[in-house]
Amino acid sequence: MTNPLFQFNQVERLILSNVSFNLNEEDRLVIFGPSGSGKSTLLHLFNRMDDPEKGDINFRGDSINQFSIPQLRKQVGLVLQQPYLFQGMVEDNLRFGPDLFQEWDEQLAYRLLDYVNLPNDFISKSVDELSGGEQQRVSLARTLANKPDVLLLDEPTSALDDQNIAAIENDLIDLIERRHLTVVLVTHSMDQAKRIGTKGLYLEEGEIIEQGSIEELLEEPNTPELQAFLNRS
Repeated sequence: MTNPLFQFNQVERLILSNVSFNLNEEDRLVIFGPSGSGKSTLLHLFNRMDDPEKGDINFRGDSINQFSIPQLRKQVGLVLQQPYLFQGMVEDNLRFGPDLFQEWDEQLAYRLLDYVNLPNDFISKSVDELSGGEQQRVSLARTLANKPDVLLLDEPTSALDDQNIAAIENDLIDLIERRHLTVVLVTHSMDQAKRIGTKGLYLEEGEIIEQGSIEELLEEPNTPELQAFLNRS
């Protein structure tokens, strides 16, 4: 039996308390719960945007601390809620990560734009010319430029309109399937959780209340806490 890709063992950080779970290759884990329950704090532990105060996190069978932060973030990429792009051209953003590892290839730029359904001529556009949906696509492409195995998504469509949400979700699902990515998604949308996720982890006040199949969690919750949350959502 293969080892889990990630193992969280009794992890504590800020509001998080005694968080333990495994993430396997090609899982699509949705982290959800009320505001302030620790969702983003947990997500940021995966690529050391933050570190635990207690407990252990293992990646590929070794302590996450054994990996340099650049190497870890190359393998475990993060797409934020707001697309914080660097000033300059789209190409400047796409080549930033690969340049750190001397891996930039001009043809990669066009493949990345294709991945996120943007035309080739966007390569020379200024980021200031882009719409919100286009900026989020470039942000996703910039993360994909490092060829990560794990994609961390922190409410990546919450700032977009319905049309852009549907388009980016479709692109994400296609990418995940084509590239066999492992995904960890924080979302407030239970419809999005159902569309993208295969597994779920429900947090409340920093503790895991339920975890398992996302479909079962949303359709047949076992705890009063999750039942009450779904009734409110």
